[in-house]
Amino acid sequence: MKIVTLILLLFFVRGYASGQSVPEKNYNDSNMVRGIVADVDSVIKLRNTSVLVLRAEDSILVKFTYAAANGSFNLDGLPNGKFLLLLSYPGYADYVEEFSLTAEKRIHEFGLLKIIPKTKLLQEVIVKGQINLLRVKGDTTEYRVKNFKIQPNAKVEDLLKQLPGIQIDNEGRITAQGQQVKKVLVDGEEFFGDDPTLVTRNIRADMIDKVQVYDKSTDKSVLTGIADGNKEKTINLQLKEDKKNGYFGKVEAGVGTNGFYTGQAMLNSFKGKRKFSVYGLAGNDGKTGLGWLENAKYASSNVDMSEPGVIIDMGGDDELESFDGRYNGQGIPVARNGGVHYDNKWNSDKNALNFNYKIGSLVVEGNSNAFTLNNLPGNAISVNGDQNFRNRIFRQKADARYQIRIDSSSEIKISVDGTLKKVETENNYTSAAKNGSDLLLNNELRGFSSSSDNKLLNTNVFYSKKFKKPGRTLSVNLLQMLTDRNADGFLKSRINFYDANGAVDSTQLIDQYKKNITMASDLHGNIEVSEALSKSVSAIFNYGIGYSKTNSDRNSFNKSAGGKYDVLDTAFSNSFELKQLYNQFGTFINYGNEKNILNFGTKVSTVNFRQFNKNINNLYNRNFIVWYPQVNWQHRFSQGSFLKANYAGNTIKPNADQLQPVRSNNNPLNITVGNPDLKPAFANRLFMAYQSINPVKGRLIGVFVNTSITTRAIIRSLDTDSLGRSVNKAVNLTGKNTSNLNFSFFYDTKIKKLNLDAGVNFSADYNTYYALSNKVNNRLKFNTYTLQFRGGKAVANKYEFNFAFGPSYVVSGSSLLPDIDNNGKGFAANGGFTVYLPAAIQLSSNVNYQYNESTGIFSNGLSRTILNASINKSFLKERSLKLSLSGNDLLNQNIGFSRNVDGFLLNQNSFTTIRRYFMLSLIFDFSKMGKNN
Repeated sequence: MKIVTLILLLFFVRGYASGQSVPEKNYNDSNMVRGIVADVDSVIKLRNTSVLVLRAEDSILVKFTYAAANGSFNLDGLPNGKFLLLLSYPGYADYVEEFSLTAEKRIHEFGLLKIIPKTKLLQEVIVKGQINLLRVKGDTTEYRVKNFKIQPNAKVEDLLKQLPGIQIDNEGRITAQGQQVKKVLVDGEEFFGDDPTLVTRNIRADMIDKVQVYDKSTDKSVLTGIADGNKEKTINLQLKEDKKNGYFGKVEAGVGTNGFYTGQAMLNSFKGKRKFSVYGLAGNDGKTGLGWLENAKYASSNVDMSEPGVIIDMGGDDELESFDGRYNGQGIPVARNGGVHYDNKWNSDKNALNFNYKIGSLVVEGNSNAFTLNNLPGNAISVNGDQNFRNRIFRQKADARYQIRIDSSSEIKISVDGTLKKVETENNYTSAAKNGSDLLLNNELRGFSSSSDNKLLNTNVFYSKKFKKPGRTLSVNLLQMLTDRNADGFLKSRINFYDANGAVDSTQLIDQYKKNITMASDLHGNIEVSEALSKSVSAIFNYGIGYSKTNSDRNSFNKSAGGKYDVLDTAFSNSFELKQLYNQFGTFINYGNEKNILNFGTKVSTVNFRQFNKNINNLYNRNFIVWYPQVNWQHRFSQGSFLKANYAGNTIKPNADQLQPVRSNNNPLNITVGNPDLKPAFANRLFMAYQSINPVKGRLIGVFVNTSITTRAIIRSLDTDSLGRSVNKAVNLTGKNTSNLNFSFFYDTKIKKLNLDAGVNFSADYNTYYALSNKVNNRLKFNTYTLQFRGGKAVANKYEFNFAFGPSYVVSGSSLLPDIDNNGKGFAANGGFTVYLPAAIQLSSNVNYQYNESTGIFSNGLSRTILNASINKSFLKERSLKLSLSGNDLLNQNIGFSRNVDGFLLNQNSFTTIRRYFMLSLIFDFSKMGKNN
């Protein structure tokens, strides 16, 4: 019944999105346009062609309709004035022609209008006259920058905020046409390893000729010509011809109260297709120098394969490397980073090189308080703990991609990246645990310090070949990954356990030195062939093979009588050699035409997992069968409207740490052990989406449903004794399935009378999962509901503002504690404005408000308002010198706070974070661009 209701909702939304007129003043019933739309060669009439009438002066939509079965259209009730007629039909180039309606000429007869297929026109648009702001070419929306007013020395980010259908948040995340933008390219090339904010916040807006927003197809789809339905929202910045030679950059220095400071510099040199850039920064104001997307990629050094991996995870991060090297708002950071970028093409673009090098350090210091509730059968244990920490990372990373186009049908891509990383951590904990009767069970004083050195090197070679027969292709992919990790650290702990009378019953002391060494190598290969079986049906066949080997030595040493750490603790030490071999086979069938795409198939892999325990001379073998069935379907109603559904199933393999019988006591009150009897789980995922985009009108509607069900799920089992000591391991869930369902709806439009971009979002998440607590199955429910209203407006050189607000509600519960109500309301709001005053003065402010009420478990709620403001004064002819006074967290309410549910554990955390300070900054932008530079 739910699916039927969803389908009815989707088509109702589509019908609502297809309204055929927009109210307009001064309509005249006798004013009209008429015509017939047909194919240029066959003169076949094109039914349902989109027919739009726009005002010539600003391209605002006046009326639109669809052509009838005989290709004819008739639009009446139009006002007097100058207009543009825009015809749009899937698979054909857009047709644009100017016309006028006056008191003397009330009817405009277009007659027979012949439009040209894109395949014949190479996807160009026929233009008679000019669309002032944007044009649509197939899946690409193109904004002509010269028609937008921008401040002198404005950056690309300032430009993007003015473009219809594009939003940018305070962190620089970009949303275009309802989807998150993953790539920002410059002249079609990645810039600084695909770091969006380094592009949008440093390149000048006046250098851009066009901004193109499109759905980038996968490399496989581009190679085979088979649309697989997998696309990535991308923005390409096309430079002006006279801005492709010269240099530009920025220097900034700021000094603030309470010891805060910032400094950064960037230099860019462009010469035709060659681009060279270098940057550096230092500061403790929260800017680490990495973009919101690059930050996640920079933490690891793995090269993504074109196929899903089947090798079992060799254990993830080292247990001694508790700091991931990123700043997430907890603590006070000190960052120093720099980087170099170079890319070039030569030999008629047959050769291309893209190179990036980054070096940086990050130190984060602070303290936190955590409250954790552990659900137990008929009871609960609460833990209140304090921590102070100091984490440091020094990292260097280089990556290069070299592309050789052998001829018009074949090419080779070689990618190499390497990372050197040193991580140091120092943490001190104090905690106290109580049972449901508020009796003290234990308290702990623990210190943990570690240092690790990591070396990673990855190489990827990809060869592709297109044959003369359309749809016939061959690709070969080889990947090698090498890892060398060396870590050591000290664990010191004192735990007091208490009896029922509150007296110390026993004390546990730990003083250990730990030494971990891991060396791993992986080699993967994949070959893929595609073949066109007919004009609309194609097939893809692939075979992959991979081999990996890992040597892992994890040793713990206690002190001997002589005071040295030389007594091996065999309970928490191990030495393993792990080898894996897999073979993978896959077949996919693809059907596609102008309106529909359907592809389905599966991959199946055999995995041999061999684990040798060197300490006890024990060999452990496992064999897995891994399945990856997939079905993808998409129907395109019109150029900007589609409905798609994707199913994917995959085997979830236990990782090596879950399998191998290894005990870890880094947290002595929560010992982790392996489970060699684990079996793979299987996840079924279904995704459905409807989306309708009208970039001319600024309207966007989307409905998304995402659900997953996992059978034989790998869950946590926690056995906790009466003193609060726990043993944690992974087990398979039997007789029940974990599940997740997400529904979201969004609607964006432009309110023309106010020239305001407005929108609404609603989302609902339903989560059901399980955990074993003292052998009893605990069913956990966690549902969230969020509603958000938003809006924004930008008037060039005058003002701009944006806002978003809405409530939320969380429903959570545990079958072990059915009487505890942990439901809670919330509310969030944010907004900002900028006013451009005379004398080149700019006033800006932004605010963020968050409210979370107290619950049956968490007695402390949260209500905070973070207000920031700045005033800037620009100097010199091009306003290239700017003096800025800014205030961060003016109300001094930025309290670090978070809540989350982790299995049967409910956590609330408060922590040190950056609070109120003022900063005076001087910023100088320089540029010398031109054909002769």
